[in-house]
Amino acid sequence: MKKYSSQKAAINFIKNNTVPILFFIICLGGVIASKLSIPYILNEIVNRLDRNLFLVLSLIIPVVAGMGLNFALVIGAMAGQIGLITIKVLNIGGITGLFLAALISIPFALLFGYGTGKILNRTKGKEMITSLILGFFAMGLYQLVFLLFVGTIIPIKNPEIVLPGGVGLKNAIDLTIIQYALDDLLSINVMGIKIPIFSLFIIGLLCLFTKFILKTKIGQDFRALGQDMHVAEVAGIDVDRTRLMAITISTLLAAWGQIIFLQNIGTLQTYSSHEQVGMFAVAAILVGGATVTRATIGNAILGTILFHTLFIVSPNAGKNLFGDPQIGEFFRSFVAYGVIALSLVLHAMQKNFDANANVESME
Repeated sequence: MKKYSSQKAAINFIKNNTVPILFFIICLGGVIASKLSIPYILNEIVNRLDRNLFLVLSLIIPVVAGMGLNFALVIGAMAGQIGLITIKVLNIGGITGLFLAALISIPFALLFGYGTGKILNRTKGKEMITSLILGFFAMGLYQLVFLLFVGTIIPIKNPEIVLPGGVGLKNAIDLTIIQYALDDLLSINVMGIKIPIFSLFIIGLLCLFTKFILKTKIGQDFRALGQDMHVAEVAGIDVDRTRLMAITISTLLAAWGQIIFLQNIGTLQTYSSHEQVGMFAVAAILVGGATVTRATIGNAILGTILFHTLFIVSPNAGKNLFGDPQIGEFFRSFVAYGVIALSLVLHAMQKNFDANANVESME
């Protein structure tokens, strides 16, 4: 009986963690095939955790609230980029400039989050596809503002960031004035691996904030909505207001996450830095074992490690296996979209299985 119980537990573990196990095996094969040194891989993983984890963590609250995966992170990222463009115009660098950018992004993120939440409240049950389309729509508006309005309606004359004709921002804006402002504030070197203590401390604070808010009254409301929206409404929860709060928090966190990401990169690709933010963050948390109805801090951390390990090793693995590093680039792009499709299919299959099981038990 004990042996049967342990076998059943092992089967359930594999069934519930199919995606993380699959990607662990792929990453392990990639590490071996790439022939990269372990210290180099570890250093890159720490760097990418510092760069990307804040964005991935910003997905958790909408999932808990039953709104699925927030592809509209791209809208929050745009708010963060508005803050960075502003400090570049004002020429305020260092940690002061970084925190000023975060402060400037707040009203934009709250406004964008409120607007996104209002629209998602009108498309209940279709939040993911709606947020994806909203992201594309927002990118069009963003390009309109920074290609046409800058230099005409918005008086920016700085030749360093404005196109030669005086209208529109350049494709790339140098952010060396704030590069590593957060990462170098407090960091240590352990066996050749640079660990940005202060950046990881900020990420730790977000983890604590997420755990704290989910234990409060509003957090319990989020969970109730995620379990059953109609039951939550009958229980007296203001469904629309609670959902609006969840998506607004996520949008604000995405704005700050994009600022952290770009201070590490040191360059703002004005019209493309935000494009894949939502897609890669969603792919990362799904790789960690999250679903459209369940996501945890552990899923976000594990997924970011696995997803970006694959990004680190795939070019060299492609070169060593096929003689062409571009094969690795194609593979990791395929993975980014493939993992989303795979996770959604597995979730749909599990949902149908549970529904059929419930029907059988009632009979």
